[in-house]
Formats: sequence, C-alpha cells, structure tokens
Amino acid sequence: MNELSLFDSLFNDVLGTPAVMYKPAVSGPRVDVMEDSNSYTLEMELPGRTEKDIEIELDNDNLTIASKEEEKKEAKEDKKNGPKYILRERAYTSFKRRFSLPTDVDSEGISANFKNGILTINMHKKAVASAKKIAIEAC
Repeated sequence: MNELSLFDSLFNDVLGTPAVMYKPAVSGPRVDVMEDSNSYTLEMELPGRTEKDIEIELDNDNLTIASKEEEKKEAKEDKKNGPKYILRERAYTSFKRRFSLPTDVDSEGISANFKNGILTINMHKKAVASAKKIAIEAC
C-alpha cells in the first residue's frame, strides 16, 4: 500500500528531476494524477479488468482503490480436466492503493468511469476560504 498526497513533492526526486523521468517503485497498478483549475484527475492502468473487479472507497480524506476478492483461478485450474499451462507470464494479483486527498477536494463531487482498461476518477475542487486579515485594536 502506497501513500500519495496529490500535492506532495514525491513526484520529483531529490535532484529535482521531472516526474516523467522519475519512476518510483510501485506495488500496484500505475497511476497518473493531473490538476487543472477546477479539478483533479486520477488515471489508473487496469488492463484485463472491468469496473466490476474494482472497489473505490472514500474515508475522510483517504481515497482507496482496491481489487475485489475473487476465487483463485489456480484452484479452478487444478481440477482433473482443467487446462495445464506450459508457459504462464501473466498473473492476476490483488492490490490496494490509498491516496491522501488535498483539503480542497469536494467529496460530493467525485466520479469514476472505466474505459479500455483505464480507471478515471474525477475530483472537483471546492472553494477554499482565502486568508483573512485581522485588525489589531489599541488598548
């Protein structure tokens, strides 16, 4: 499970190399996060999966994306007449990724869609109160 703040400087390495050049070790599907003036967009690669295979949960300011538990394919394949693999390079593994969201994300304005193996989560920004000057009165 990896923690990632949308504002965090983890997108750059110590030497300031742009995020495109930086390839962090990731224990789950790869993710891109983008920001514009009105929203954040998170895109996650999930080849070979469908929207029915994924769960998304929002708890306080933590967005969790996880694969649903499924019956092990290997158990099905161990039957007497099941297929026998000669070469197996693809594996279906479960994952869970958690992201700490910035305070300006509108939790009611989060939507998700799934197309061509890409999960896209759109998070609208809410208006954040600007700094307020406080007058000091002489006593």
